[in-house]
Amino acid sequence: MTNTALEVRLASRPNGWPTEETFEIAEVEIPAPGEGQILVRNVVMSVDPYMRGRMNDVKSYVPPFQVGAPLDGGAVGEVVAVGAGVEGFAEGDNVLHGLGWREYAVVNAKHAVKVDSSVAPLSTYLGVLGMPGLTAYAGLLATAEFKPGDAVFVSGAAGAVGQIVGQIARLKGASRVIGSAGSADKVKYLTEELGFDAAFNYKDGPVAEQLAAAAPDGIDVYFDNVGGEHLEAAIEVLNLNGRITMCGAISQYNESEKPAGPSNMIQILAKRLTLRGMLVGDHKALQQQFVSEVAAWIASGELKYSETVVEGGARQAPSAFLGMLRGENTGKMLVKF
Repeated sequence: MTNTALEVRLASRPNGWPTEETFEIAEVEIPAPGEGQILVRNVVMSVDPYMRGRMNDVKSYVPPFQVGAPLDGGAVGEVVAVGAGVEGFAEGDNVLHGLGWREYAVVNAKHAVKVDSSVAPLSTYLGVLGMPGLTAYAGLLATAEFKPGDAVFVSGAAGAVGQIVGQIARLKGASRVIGSAGSADKVKYLTEELGFDAAFNYKDGPVAEQLAAAAPDGIDVYFDNVGGEHLEAAIEVLNLNGRITMCGAISQYNESEKPAGPSNMIQILAKRLTLRGMLVGDHKALQQQFVSEVAAWIASGELKYSETVVEGGARQAPSAFLGMLRGENTGKMLVKF
């Protein structure tokens, strides 16, 4: 093992779209684990939309990244050293933890979860069986209170969360599942591989017109990953007592000016709609149920997933993150070390 390793730091806070210059690649000494800690060699790490918000120095549900400090996020790696007082972990174990964006991480053992590559590929613990999967599961079933017969619309439907939302809705008895995505290939993926009843490319024309055509009988649930024009269009076609899960608003994350809100908010009153924000951390009680049900669907072939994997580790993590923000991924965007 070498004595040094790479980590990715926040070089400056972006105004609008981040660039490669937003990041700094630094070479650091590999530390030894202290008491209660393990040293992990990262194998695969996640880049996620929420990370863009953490680059701003604003109060939110998670602390902002600090300029000059390494970024963090979900990662899976191999334990290479175990500190004093650690029980339940051994060298060679694979673990899920929150210190990605670096080749080696010293992790408090209590914040690591052992994962088994013989049960599922390590990458899935960051995607379909990880945080995005639980977000989809809880956001649809708990937050939106989905029930069989609902017509469901998912924006960003070919992304890490959206691809799972639509399939769970179908498997749970939705009357119609509609998705939006940003390319013809993604639309084809949704309808031909994932079983969506309809999908459209939001770049082909006004979202309101395309959604109305895809949902002639309206929708009952909107799972929002995009915000903006998509949210306004969904409000317009939602049926009486419709429900919206506010999961993300990726269309607005890189705006340097305050984005305009939907112009049809009065429809929320008239239709008695429910808009509810969701954070995956509020739904840990569903974790076991989620893994059990989704893993069975994956094993049976009833639920499919895609991953976009960027090779090259820390040096390629910034470009992978920027590509994810531009929608270059189908399914979960991952970086392999």
